[in-house]
Amino acid sequence: MSRTLRFEALLTDDGWLEPAYVALDRNGALLSLSCRPPARGAGPAEITSYENVGGFALPGYPNAHSHAFQYAMAGSAEHLPPDAAGDDFWSWREAMYRLALSLSADEIETIATMLYAEMLRQGYTAVAEFHYLHHDPAGKHYADPAEIGGRLVAAAETAKIRLTLVPIFYQRGGFGREADPRQRRFLSASVDEYQRLLEASEAAVRRSPRATLGVGVHSLRAVDPESAVTLLEEADPKLPRHLHIAEQQREVDECLAALGARPVEWLSARLALDDRYHLVHATHIDADESATLARSKANVVLCPTTEGNLGDGFFPLRPFLEQGGRFSIGSDSQIGLAPNEELRLLDYGQRLRSERRNVVCLQGGDDSGARLFAQALHNGRRAMGLDSKAFFEVGAPFDALVYDTDFPPLALARRERRLSTIVYCCDASALVGTIVGGRFVVRDGHHIEGERLRERYRRLAARR
Repeated sequence: MSRTLRFEALLTDDGWLEPAYVALDRNGALLSLSCRPPARGAGPAEITSYENVGGFALPGYPNAHSHAFQYAMAGSAEHLPPDAAGDDFWSWREAMYRLALSLSADEIETIATMLYAEMLRQGYTAVAEFHYLHHDPAGKHYADPAEIGGRLVAAAETAKIRLTLVPIFYQRGGFGREADPRQRRFLSASVDEYQRLLEASEAAVRRSPRATLGVGVHSLRAVDPESAVTLLEEADPKLPRHLHIAEQQREVDECLAALGARPVEWLSARLALDDRYHLVHATHIDADESATLARSKANVVLCPTTEGNLGDGFFPLRPFLEQGGRFSIGSDSQIGLAPNEELRLLDYGQRLRSERRNVVCLQGGDDSGARLFAQALHNGRRAMGLDSKAFFEVGAPFDALVYDTDFPPLALARRERRLSTIVYCCDASALVGTIVGGRFVVRDGHHIEGERLRERYRRLAARR
């Protein structure tokens, strides 16, 4: 038994399939793609339903880096306090700590559920949650070490987004510094304690068919570095490995003083980096580190709206791409939730620095939108722990975005420029649907549980 969806066109690795008939099994996995309607009653997978969806379909974006609780402060730190001479990442972090200490487990679940529903509405169909809010506001351990992780799994299940839960190992307040009391919700005293958290998190993700597990270290500055190496080396080889690295110049300077090497330089000398590693930001890497990361096939997770909001700096994208480097995107602090905006801002920052256009195109005939999209898709999937071979794979769940064919820029776009038009011109107003596992979770801009989730969020807002 199968269902068939018809689209005006669907993006494959070989270009646009027009029209596109998508056959799905009862669980929403892809059976076949064709430009011809399947014959009814032919074979065991007999069609039981047919829907003429229309629209331009392409794979849903993976969000490779998220801190869900920070959605509650998005937009709230865009002012300079009266007694402040300036503002930067480190002063923003103080506001983040205050928020982290103020939230109950119920509030975190409500915030995450609303956030994940909004991600779906904007074009993400999967998210890697870089999760370090482990304990209660007093720093006391919950009876279940993965209490908050389990709340995030429940939030993703309610919103119907795919989740890779990445519980984070966090020990210290900086290189050679004890943790600050304001970091008390984040901490694992040892690798053994973190392993217990990881085991509990594994049990939590088993409660949802859409959830999987990753392993993560906050950063070299927030742990004993040698312990981090041991943890990452000995973790289950199937798990994706996530960590922040070289986001701030101050972090690089402190790493040089404490360890005698730059962060990526130090890490790559001790770990065999490969495509299981997902290094977040890597903003302040030098040319040698860029070449090392590119050779290793590690994925750099770039979060342009957050990096821009925090004043982090510019990642050296063009030389990294010339070396064969891989990147994906993430919403990080949730100051922006639109994947196309992340890609545009990433590209435009490079254009502004170089005073040139189409800087992600490495040779004549390249298309900026196509290059950005393919990187974000395939490497973002790897950040979820998935092996990504094709835009849509037979046997895999059908997760897709559907764009309005009548959206004015798309209506005039030539077929070969359609993807770039989506990346550079489209936002959520052009999305007519988001599909996860073969089922619409967003239609015409509205999440299927949207009103109920907004009512819960309104009640939370009224209490704070």
